[in-house]
Amino acid sequence: MNAPSSPPSPARTLRRLFLTLFLRGRTSRGLRKASAPKSVGSKLTFILVIYGFVGSMMALGFMGKPVFSLSLYLHSMTLVFLGMFVASSAGEVLFNKDEADILMHRPVTARAMLWAKIGVLVEVSLWLAGAFNLAGFLVGLTSAETWWLYPIVHAISTACQALFCTGCIVMIYQLCLRWFGRERLDGLMTTAQVFVGVGAVLVGQLGPQLIGRTGLKMEVANVWWICLLPSAWFAGMDDALCGTGNRSSWIMAGVGLAATATVLGLAFGKLARDYEMGLQTLNEASSAPRGRAGRRRWIDVLVKAPPLCWWLRDSISRASFLLTAAYLMRDRDVKLRMYPGIAPMLVMPLIFLLQGNRSQQGVSPHVMGGFDGYAVAFSGAYLGLIPMLALNLIRYSQQWQAGDLFRVAPIIGPSPLCDGTRRAILCFLALPALVVFAVFVYLLGRGSSQLPLLIPGIIALPIYALVPCIGGKAVPLSLPTEEAKSAGRGLSMIGVMLISGLLAAGATLAWNYGWFKWFLMGEIIVTITTYAIMRASLAGARWEPID
Repeated sequence: MNAPSSPPSPARTLRRLFLTLFLRGRTSRGLRKASAPKSVGSKLTFILVIYGFVGSMMALGFMGKPVFSLSLYLHSMTLVFLGMFVASSAGEVLFNKDEADILMHRPVTARAMLWAKIGVLVEVSLWLAGAFNLAGFLVGLTSAETWWLYPIVHAISTACQALFCTGCIVMIYQLCLRWFGRERLDGLMTTAQVFVGVGAVLVGQLGPQLIGRTGLKMEVANVWWICLLPSAWFAGMDDALCGTGNRSSWIMAGVGLAATATVLGLAFGKLARDYEMGLQTLNEASSAPRGRAGRRRWIDVLVKAPPLCWWLRDSISRASFLLTAAYLMRDRDVKLRMYPGIAPMLVMPLIFLLQGNRSQQGVSPHVMGGFDGYAVAFSGAYLGLIPMLALNLIRYSQQWQAGDLFRVAPIIGPSPLCDGTRRAILCFLALPALVVFAVFVYLLGRGSSQLPLLIPGIIALPIYALVPCIGGKAVPLSLPTEEAKSAGRGLSMIGVMLISGLLAAGATLAWNYGWFKWFLMGEIIVTITTYAIMRASLAGARWEPID
């Protein structure tokens, strides 16, 4: 008789469970067994192809260049994409209320759950990082100072960076639990994710900025503070083992290994108890402060006053506007997905403004070759990212089943719901960002002379906001949450950056050569025509079948 096979380990079972949730979502609606993805690669095929293409274009510019310069650039940009993905996904992966009813009464330790969830995050991060660095593995072999082990060493350093990035976010959550407790966890999680995402983009951009200022043959000794950048630590591993082998590279490699080991030890060892306490108290109800009797909410007053009362004449659009505004300001799940996903993206135009301000000091517009003010025009055009990304994110909610009420209500199609949501996003997210950009431009010493360069981006904003609504797709809170959607935010950033760059280039050339008014007139005509066509298409949209 055959001996009974040993049962699978709880750690492996949990990891398979969370990986299945990542691949197929948390609901069976619309799921087909034949078409369900079986691996991370099949789930993110299109995104991985785009990441590989962008990484290839960046890496090819470093052919034959020093190993440290290539590795620093690759690790810096990898940190940007991984930081945005982990920051926007970690909250809903680590703290999900739905799984408590299934797992909390079983003999599963908090550390086992933590390792299983982090294993899924790290696996997806490695897929994204591997796709972005695919060409870099081969380009590194073209350097005169490298040898054949570079692809292996770079793969190891990239894996260490993914572990470091994931461990940092987990450690931040655990410190929030330890220092501030459950009462303030919801708000702190959102704040922590925003700061981590912004920090990842800022730190990741310092490396490429440094390469651009010092040249591809920079020496670490001349920029001592580069040792403070995490991307430089892991680039030092590549240079120490496959490059120059300088003492400074060995030091940075040692710092990177020590930092990764310390973060992992704290996140998965010493602070694991705080994560267990957070899971136990996650579903504890906290009484919300009761408002005064008869007190009207400020949002209700706002929508009944001009100009919003003119903009929201339709009752369905007004109700959708109020619903979206309430979730943007109160719901933990929506805030964890929305603000950490948008905040890192908004850092890019601010970096362009700072860089453009330094590079144009003392340089005449004639010397700039017609591109004086490009950073301001790019910031205005970049505003289109906010409604596009926000309208895609607002569709997902843990209370998505309530979205079926829209279908049984006497509404012919999703058009008025999309209109209200789109206007709420423009009012509460895009408009404040425009004010911030305008103030930033003014404080940089440019005064109000270049503020008109923001106008082309403002004119194009309605078109950007309608793109996610085509076909009635932007119905708020109507789809189950999917962690895989977070990986596509870097892809959205790439696409919007390309479109914004082209629009900003045309606006800047028109501004410097004296035909800016004609440029605006042409853009207005194109925008009005495109807007009319897209609005007609949205008005004719009907509800899609549930299955």
